[in-house]
Order: sequence, then structure tokens, then C-alpha cells
Amino acid sequence: MLLCYPDAAFYERLPLIEKALAESGHPALQAFCEHARSAGELDLGAEYVRTFDLKRRRALHLTYYTDGDTRRRGHALARIKEIYAACGWRLDPGELPDHLAVVLEFAARGDAAQGLRLLRAFQPGIELLRAALHESRSAYAAVLDAVAATLPPSDEARREAARMAAAGPPAEDVGLDPYGGTVPLGMPMAMGAKR
Repeated sequence: MLLCYPDAAFYERLPLIEKALAESGHPALQAFCEHARSAGELDLGAEYVRTFDLKRRRALHLTYYTDGDTRRRGHALARIKEIYAACGWRLDPGELPDHLAVVLEFAARGDAAQGLRLLRAFQPGIELLRAALHESRSAYAAVLDAVAATLPPSDEARREAARMAAAGPPAEDVGLDPYGGTVPLGMPMAMGAKR
């Protein structure tokens, strides 16, 4: 719930979240809730947008880490939707199935075993996001620490996260540019245009 966009519904749920955290004794998440309450909806909303953008490797959409902005990402999103559907889980319209908050909700309220499989498959991306949040000193780092604490420790996931960080998100060349520039199409050129 703490990884959803901080809109009015987020602030309506915040007291319930704080009560649950007070009972479980998680000081880092309690501190995040205090930060959220003191920041207010507009400021926390702006912080959320600044924090979770694709350029800084702080995306909440987990297939971005594994598939970048490629056609493969569409296939990965479809596969996640298939997993949800097979478990009787339906997404709200407009939600992407790879958003970390959605995957966590599926693991908590949908199918725990399938949810854990998805989280483990995306664990390198979660580790990369977590490291980026710590590097930027984001208040959201505490939330990702709590997520990571629910997953089995994995040296392999950390190594893969380091590899992903070095390589950046996957990319693909689409269109005519990969073929060496202008491709003759048998059409007249505009006056002054270079071949």
C-alpha cells in the first residue's frame, strides 16, 4: 500500500497502515508513514513522481528491468496477466500487472505461492531499485527494504542486479535506422534533401 501513488485514497488508508505497523513494531516503515503524513498529498505526490522515473533506474514496473522498453516487455506483461487470470485474480483497468505494488498485493491477497515466484523472478530488479533508492536517499528506501526482507536472501539476485546496473535496461532498434541510414524506397527526394 505504501508503494501506491499517494492520492486521497492513500491518505485515507494511512491511519490503518500506521496502526498495523505500531502493532508489528516496524520502526523504519513507521518513520516512512510519519514522513508521508507530514509531507502531505501534494508534496508526497511530487516526491513520488521524482523518485520513480525510468531514466534513473527507479521504476516500479518490474519488467522494465528485465525487458526494458522493448517488444519483449509486452510479452512479459501478457504472461503475468495469464498467471493472475489462472489464479482468479483480476486487475483494475489501467493497472499494469508488473507494478511492484500490484505484484505484492497479488502475493498477499491472491496466490501466495505464485506471487512469491513472481517476486523471486523479479528480485534482481527489486534489488536494483532498492540500491537506487538508497543512493538517492529516498524515504521510499525503507519500504523497499521491507519488501526485500520478505524475500529469501539471494547472492545470485544481487549479482544479476549488479550486471543489470552496468548494462542498463535492454533496448532494441526498431525502424529503418539500424539498416545504415536512408533506405532507397524508389520515391523522389525533397529538394535539397541529402541521400
